[in-house]
Amino acid sequence: MNNFNSNLSSIWLARLASLASGFVFGVGLLISGMANPDKVLGFLDLAGEWDPSLAFVMGGAIAVGLLAFAISKKRTLSFLGEPMRMPTSTDIDKKLILGGVLFGLGWGLAGFCPGPALVSITSLDPKVLLFVGSMLIGMLGFELFERSKSK
Repeated sequence: MNNFNSNLSSIWLARLASLASGFVFGVGLLISGMANPDKVLGFLDLAGEWDPSLAFVMGGAIAVGLLAFAISKKRTLSFLGEPMRMPTSTDIDKKLILGGVLFGLGWGLAGFCPGPALVSITSLDPKVLLFVGSMLIGMLGFELFERSKSK
């Protein structure tokens, strides 16, 4: 029974850590302006009135990511005691390129990428709802397509 309680505690600790991480990420997106499509589109508008402020946000995110990956490469267990599972594929294939192109098109047309769109969904703005709905339909379509290929 003691092992069961220990496993249950670690599951709840992992969920609490995930919730806290998601909350901090969401607040960071709001504070940085990444959840504001007008600010994002201003950053992407190199020919107009370019707003370089999001470059600093991205630079900060890249610095944090580089530090986190450097630390994680030296560890076999996460800080919560779970095994580290790092991506192993280094292939650049058609799916990766197409996914990157679709991501960029969606970001450039709507001013949203998935994280900020989910943060902004609480605004109930029709544009956000359309974007998130389209994103979910695309994810479902991809999943169904991949499943049909494997049968």
